[in-house]
Amino acid sequence: MALTRASKLTKGYKTFMLLGQCVPSVKQNASKIRVKRLVLDEKLLMYFSEFEYYYAYDPEKICKTGDMVLIQRLPEKLTRLITHKVMDVVYPCGDITDPITGKKVVVGKYRDEIEDANKLFGESENRFQYDKAPKRGWLEDKKDFTHRETYIKYHVFEDDDQPYAV
Repeated sequence: MALTRASKLTKGYKTFMLLGQCVPSVKQNASKIRVKRLVLDEKLLMYFSEFEYYYAYDPEKICKTGDMVLIQRLPEKLTRLITHKVMDVVYPCGDITDPITGKKVVVGKYRDEIEDANKLFGESENRFQYDKAPKRGWLEDKKDFTHRETYIKYHVFEDDDQPYAV
């Protein structure tokens, strides 16, 4: 009973700041942000995730596709769609950091725990070395095209002449 009452109280609540993931967008000076919300199913008394999309003002293009960003609601809309602005990139894509300890995480283990286990049981020659790996962005124009302008693909031909289309 308390869960349903709490969900009814927060239905009309407007949030000031949101955490979301940047997805590809075709808007100029804006990024499209996907925000995950948990919605209560009152019959099952279980929470299910639903996604909402916001356009956030980002003229400096500080966030790339896949980054977790913090967005803030603007006092008034810039356009009909742009209602928020990008405040900060919390987690860049590829580098997952535990928010409590501040340590880097791989799947479900800390990187330093993996290194300690490798030293204890012997290191493999073909293991991935995180400290020697280059930072994100070194594959730009080779395999990473997130910095390119995206656009909508309106037609499909056999020879694909639209490599950056959404």
